[in-house]
Amino acid sequence: MESTSGRDLPHEVTFTNLDEPLFDGAEATKRDLVEYLDAVSDRILPALEDRPLSVIRVHRGQEAFMQKNVPKYTPSWVRTVRWWAETSKREVSYALCNDRRTLLWFANQRAVEYHPTLVTADRPDRVTHLVLDLDPPSADAFQLAVRSAHLVREALADLGLQGGVKTSGAKGVHVFVPIGGDVALEDSAAATRAIAARAARVDPDIATTAFMKEDRDGKVFVDATRVGGATVVAAYSPRVRPGVPVSFPVAWDDLESMAPSDFTLKTALGHLGSQDPWAALMPPPQELPEDLIREGHAIPTARVQAMHEGKRRARARRA
Repeated sequence: MESTSGRDLPHEVTFTNLDEPLFDGAEATKRDLVEYLDAVSDRILPALEDRPLSVIRVHRGQEAFMQKNVPKYTPSWVRTVRWWAETSKREVSYALCNDRRTLLWFANQRAVEYHPTLVTADRPDRVTHLVLDLDPPSADAFQLAVRSAHLVREALADLGLQGGVKTSGAKGVHVFVPIGGDVALEDSAAATRAIAARAARVDPDIATTAFMKEDRDGKVFVDATRVGGATVVAAYSPRVRPGVPVSFPVAWDDLESMAPSDFTLKTALGHLGSQDPWAALMPPPQELPEDLIREGHAIPTARVQAMHEGKRRARARRA
């Protein structure tokens, strides 16, 4: 296979079945995936470097699946880190996608989506960004997510903070807030909850922090649960969805004039040129106000709220 990026391909990676369809509905081949990731490697790798990585792979004719633990046949030159996975109660060997050959090896494995952690392998006790995931009620309600993103931006501005924004590559929007200092995981999670609550208060007719879907009343869910060791799809990552949309960085002033379908495996490069908007538009790390952290600690986590509410409703039904 010849590289379309003008660079020699890593000799350690053998590419196979490049002209097979990527998955049903993709309207793209595995070659398209490899060539896209090669072309954006200089932009996506900084978002992946030194972060334990989960990927979503899809084999032709099969359901997509998330892979956390690297397979036994992983090349020795793929760097890994072993972490305890609380959900499965075992150690998992995560890949660190730190270089082009590792990225292209994953592409050849039909890894379409790239979900790095918010922490780095050497500092699992500190997130580098707060993330607000804006989830509209339906796929055709993207403009509601855009309006909610501006609510988050307003809430941040009131705190003297700034964030970068990107499409999720699905139906919503992600706001990333880079933070500095030595902020404990519990404090960064609290700050995220407080920002979400503030954004929802700006316009409660549009946005909500209700974790249970039946309580959202057609509003955008301002999801503050992407905290700690959680993962978020990386900027420039494709998604396993019809047409293979891409999670793409956008300037705040351009949000209203675009749609998620504008950025796909086949069109995203045309919007980039030689630029890296995710790096260019991201503000520098910021200190979190102490009062914001205190405010967040007074807000129960969404899952705890949902658990108590679920129990209360169950008791009411039994009564």
